[in-house]
Amino acid sequence: MKNKIGLIVIITALVSIGTTLLVNHLAGNEKNVEKVYVSSGQEPVIRQVSLPEVQYPDFTYAAETGVKAVVHVKVEKRGQAVQGPQSLFDFFFGYGTPAPEPRPRVGAGSGVIISRDGYIVTATHVIDGADEVVVTLDDKRQYEGKVVGKDPATDIALLKIEASDLPFVSFGDSDELRLGQWVIAIGNPYDLRSTITAGIVSAKGRSLPSYTGEFKIEAFIQTDAAVNPGNSGGALVNAKGELVGINTAIATRTGSFSGYSFAVPSTIVRKVVDDIRKYGIVQRALLGITMQDISGDLAKEKDIAEIRGVYIHELSEGGAAQKAGIKPGDILLEVGGVKVNSGTAVQEQISRFSPGDKVDLTLLRGNREVKVNATLQNQSGNTELIREGDGDITHFLGAQLKPAAKETMDKLKIRSGIEVVSIGEGKLRDAGIRKGFIITHVNQKAVSAVQQFALAVQTAQRGVLIEGRYPDGSVYYYALGN
Repeated sequence: MKNKIGLIVIITALVSIGTTLLVNHLAGNEKNVEKVYVSSGQEPVIRQVSLPEVQYPDFTYAAETGVKAVVHVKVEKRGQAVQGPQSLFDFFFGYGTPAPEPRPRVGAGSGVIISRDGYIVTATHVIDGADEVVVTLDDKRQYEGKVVGKDPATDIALLKIEASDLPFVSFGDSDELRLGQWVIAIGNPYDLRSTITAGIVSAKGRSLPSYTGEFKIEAFIQTDAAVNPGNSGGALVNAKGELVGINTAIATRTGSFSGYSFAVPSTIVRKVVDDIRKYGIVQRALLGITMQDISGDLAKEKDIAEIRGVYIHELSEGGAAQKAGIKPGDILLEVGGVKVNSGTAVQEQISRFSPGDKVDLTLLRGNREVKVNATLQNQSGNTELIREGDGDITHFLGAQLKPAAKETMDKLKIRSGIEVVSIGEGKLRDAGIRKGFIITHVNQKAVSAVQQFALAVQTAQRGVLIEGRYPDGSVYYYALGN
């Protein structure tokens, strides 16, 4: 009898222990499960959403690693001394005391180290017009920064410092970002070094109506991470510490953060940086279409059954789209396998390619889907790439170009210009330009670098007016058609 009682006690104890372990196990799992009440008709529906702890925002790794690769960028713009008489006395009786040199203007922003050997991404507007660039690392070391190239259309610029074994941030895929995903912004707002703020992705493919550039490429990531003056050129990083954007603008009426900030997606940044390193300028590809976002009114007007994709209004004569068999009235659904529902989304996808690249397109024509393959072109209507030759010589539009020598500029009394070293078959020769011509202005804007000239030609929405001088001082004007 005693043996039976003892056995019952042991069994009861084991059952109690097992029950306790099971309850604790289930309770442990319940920590990662939340009940969500969804209104559906008359009765609420309860759904369970798994939220493991690893998905809760923990930015310590991303912040501690990313902050080491974000730098402070200080720029100095010296300006030009005022020439000529400064008063009526000087005008009538000759120059008096020379005008004092203007005080240099100092600005600052941020940058992101993207390679161990010192390549740094920043915003074009941070370093534009700078005579001197000083880069300060997170550990307080300072270096002179050399501007490798810049692209005003995307507001991305590339710097280089002479250093090695630097901490850097790896590129992430901005296409993988989801609305509501946590991100952090790292920069130097108001000269407060290594500042980190957090927010979520508020929107993707955002366009800014206040942008006034001739050829804007806008597909900004919008976040509510606090970004202020000085953050420009800094990093937008995901929770894994990957670079998903370069902070470049804020939406504000006061000049300070008012709730939204904007970053250039890493997919665009990477293409721009790769092109600048390889060619010195971005190889801009064009599809050759005029497009329109599909709204309810447009769908009703054009008898479009479903609001998706982008409506193709017109085609450029001889452009990539026309040659691929695209027709006005087609609806563009996908570019390179990526769905597009706005003009900015199309621009974002096309901006990843170079002239001569082939891209698969999915169209809706009537009630059926059509797939075509288009060979993208440049602004000149061909697949030519802008290539650098020996020294400072760059090949563009059939000509060899280089920055004008200081002696030449002094002789012609000009501040900047681009010399036509040789001329071959292409648009410049067709316009009548001859060897030795110094290009000083494009569409009434001064140019000092071949990349700047090429960008102006590439991004002109209409014809291009070129102004310059020959070695004998004669001034000429030439026009390039689209």
